[in-house]
Amino acid sequence: MLIMSHRGFWQSFEEKNKLSAFERSFNFGFGIETDIRDCNGSLIVSHDMAVADSVKVNELFELYNKYNCFLPLALNIKSDGLQVKLKNLLELYNIQNYFVFDMSAPETLQYSKQEIIFFTRMSEYEKNPFFYEKANGVWLDEFENHWISEEIVKKHIENGKKVCIVSPELHGRKYIDEWKHYREIEKEVESDKIMICTDNPFEAQEFFNG
Repeated sequence: MLIMSHRGFWQSFEEKNKLSAFERSFNFGFGIETDIRDCNGSLIVSHDMAVADSVKVNELFELYNKYNCFLPLALNIKSDGLQVKLKNLLELYNIQNYFVFDMSAPETLQYSKQEIIFFTRMSEYEKNPFFYEKANGVWLDEFENHWISEEIVKKHIENGKKVCIVSPELHGRKYIDEWKHYREIEKEVESDKIMICTDNPFEAQEFFNG
């Protein structure tokens, strides 16, 4: 299981989406999920509205290249119309192992036209992921309850898609029992295309890969 740290490998709430959390994540070999929006003509890292010390996307990419890593970057798109600016930065910093996700259908179409790698999403509320054929992978999100099955994951893998599972603690639920099921699914599917996005990357690394 490939581990993605949610908003970086943070150790306090205030450290989420900060360079220190990203650096810690890269240092320990974890990919990251983070949030991208625009502010005053620049792309920044921020889940909510921009704050004074918001990390700029170019700072994140510079740090990523400093570690010379090929760890995955999951870029959660929080604003419309970022395609061209983001594509330019991805190309400038030669970022290749990434995907964008969480856009509306019209926005996703524009990312597809720009040939930017994207994941579609599937949840209990989105049972038929849009632009599935064009998507590189599927973001599997369990908002209220556990519905992910071996059959679902296997179908996506067989269709040539990568899969990233949102860990239950991100929605305030207990996670160990569901982790046990994810681990069973991964063993049955026998694929290296499965990721998990979690607030507990160290624990997940030991649980899935220890």
